[in-house]
Amino acid sequence: MAKITAVIDIGSNSVRMAIFKKTSQFGFYLLYEIKSKVRISQGTYARKGALQKAPMKRALKALSEFKEIAQKYKSRKILCVATSAVRDAPNSKEFVALVKRLCDLQVKVIDGYKEAFYGGVACANLLHHKDGITIDIGGGSTECALIEDGKIRDLISLNLGTIRLKELFFDKHLKAGLAKDFIREEIKKIPAHFKTTHIFGVGGTIRALAKVVMQHNNYPIDVIHGFEMGVRQNWALMQEIIHTPEEDLEGLGVSADRQDTIRSGTLIFTMLLEHFNAQMVVTSGVGVREGVFLSDMLRNHNYTFPNNINPSILSLLDRFLPHSKHSQEVKKACSKLFEVLKPLHGIEDKYLYHLKIAGQLSSIGKVLNFYDAHKHGAYLSLHSLSYGFSHQDRAIICLLVQFSHKKIPKDSNIAHINSIMPPILTLQWLSFILGLAEALCLISVPKDTQYSLKNKTLNIKSQKNFYLCQEAVAKLAQPIPLSIEFT
Repeated sequence: MAKITAVIDIGSNSVRMAIFKKTSQFGFYLLYEIKSKVRISQGTYARKGALQKAPMKRALKALSEFKEIAQKYKSRKILCVATSAVRDAPNSKEFVALVKRLCDLQVKVIDGYKEAFYGGVACANLLHHKDGITIDIGGGSTECALIEDGKIRDLISLNLGTIRLKELFFDKHLKAGLAKDFIREEIKKIPAHFKTTHIFGVGGTIRALAKVVMQHNNYPIDVIHGFEMGVRQNWALMQEIIHTPEEDLEGLGVSADRQDTIRSGTLIFTMLLEHFNAQMVVTSGVGVREGVFLSDMLRNHNYTFPNNINPSILSLLDRFLPHSKHSQEVKKACSKLFEVLKPLHGIEDKYLYHLKIAGQLSSIGKVLNFYDAHKHGAYLSLHSLSYGFSHQDRAIICLLVQFSHKKIPKDSNIAHINSIMPPILTLQWLSFILGLAEALCLISVPKDTQYSLKNKTLNIKSQKNFYLCQEAVAKLAQPIPLSIEFT
């Protein structure tokens, strides 16, 4: 597979391009992203689905410049797919031919099931939950993928989209009941086994909705991907959006580019939430483009990452610690110390997951600048652990990396995100263990090093005298009074 790959998605509302860079076999990150609101579906639903000349012209201009940008970033491969508006158009072949002739791009028109599959692949691999149903609301259609244990079990595509409903009902100022009847008829197509408590919300409508919810709840982390919102807690706000006139949506925090479609999109979304009896929405910042990229990348691996492989961790290690064994040594030391100190800390085993990742990443900031390396590492951890982590996961790992040297966090350090964090004593213990592991790994730790705990004394037995380590350990702040002996 090419090291740099561009993926273009020609949707009913926008044309988008994402450029991904591989750092190793399974490590990658988003290098660049751009969209153009060409609205290729404009006028199609009143004209038997035919693509109109003006929207096609806009799309061709955007695609031509997208290709220039992809070449500027040295993309060796450009994958281009078209969804609902193009596949439904009787003149779709004419448009595809124009793109080939004028832009030198080969467009693959995908059906609804393939579109649902791509969205499912993206969510199954890049979200922190492994069970749920995707709802991907586009301009012309809505796709759902049933995901169980990280595997796609079934797919469906519905003729429900924001532009479709806008042009058929909202623009004509028809009664809301007619739009709801239209949606209900499509929902009847969903098989009975599509059941879940968790929804993976995909697409621009749901991302815009999530931003409004975050603003109204003063949510402390400004990251859309992985944001969780309760259905019941935010139902009234969603209903308010549906019934607010377009010119007043700005007052609710709806961005300008979504004000003309968010009402129809939210109506579709809420009716699907009711149908599934969903309790929680996990907002996805990934969708068709990431699914196309991953389907190409993982085509020989059943479209899923191998166990214990996370692309964001790999990407960070590939870019910032490409030749260092230090991160693996710290990770192993963290595990051993966590276990031996368990009688004292009593922390749930689930937090060992965060501790080990923080151990791997604790030195990545040194590549930017040795001084204040932990601050740099914390920033990179929070903002680059993009895939497969909840917001709490990212916040905990960031905090541990930031406080992995000498100090331990205090209540004031987590006051702004206290609602999503574990107890401060848990964080202090994790921070202390990471600091201790880093101190031990100043030099290579012999394999025969033994750790034991008696009362409140930790004994570290090794053939090495750990002179520098003992100096570093003496400076560590402790969550409770603890003696550390080297023998």
